[in-house]
Amino acid sequence: MPVEVTWWGHATATVRDSGVTVLTDPLLVRRMAHLRRRRGPLPPPSAALADVVLVSHLHADHLHLGSLALLAPDTRVIVPRGALRAVPGLRRLAPVLRFDEVAEGECVAVRDVTVRAVPAAHDGRRLPYGPQRTPALGYVVEGEGRTYFAGDTGLFDGMAEAVGDVDVALLPVGGWGPWLGEEHLDAERAARALVDLRPRTAVPVHYGTYWPIGMDAVRPHEFHAPGDEFVRKAGALAPAVTVHRLAHGESVRLGVA
Repeated sequence: MPVEVTWWGHATATVRDSGVTVLTDPLLVRRMAHLRRRRGPLPPPSAALADVVLVSHLHADHLHLGSLALLAPDTRVIVPRGALRAVPGLRRLAPVLRFDEVAEGECVAVRDVTVRAVPAAHDGRRLPYGPQRTPALGYVVEGEGRTYFAGDTGLFDGMAEAVGDVDVALLPVGGWGPWLGEEHLDAERAARALVDLRPRTAVPVHYGTYWPIGMDAVRPHEFHAPGDEFVRKAGALAPAVTVHRLAHGESVRLGVA
């Protein structure tokens, strides 16, 4: 059975494996604070239907309370350990959704799929609120295939060993603003990650969707270019990896080993 990936924009994607539907970092709105969706239609209501939802860290564009509120009652949501303490809005959703808090190395079984939490090199705080620090995570979804969802991360020592063997890598290649720090993958760093991770296929995410209101003319190439740049750089650095640059709402079925 192949793995199917649908990219909805930003870090939001649906992964279907072994009859289980996994939704990553749902951001399902047209506007979030100072960010406006500039490319791609809003995901349809069906995008919020999932067996399990993965939240990589507490930043509002990854843990978006309004989008989590769109999930069906009793949906399982996996979050970094400490998230419910750090984000009061999650506690208000707890009577409706089923939250599992996990730390690096821990696993959650969802029918025929296992979700394993892996480390990420990224500030996990719920900015700009409070001093709580909850580590950012990535996840590996293991069923018929092994799919790595990186969340938000920079390169870090031991990345390949922590993630393990994977068939599919969903890697962030940009952001929502004109500048990225070292705790992010840009197109080049994401391509370098492929050299170590060695997946069969890769799908670039976290680019070309949201942009700050009033900043359309500020470094616009940072909005438009990362997907194509990742395809080029991956071809040069990791030619054995097949890259699928999806349009918003587009799906791809991927064969796995």
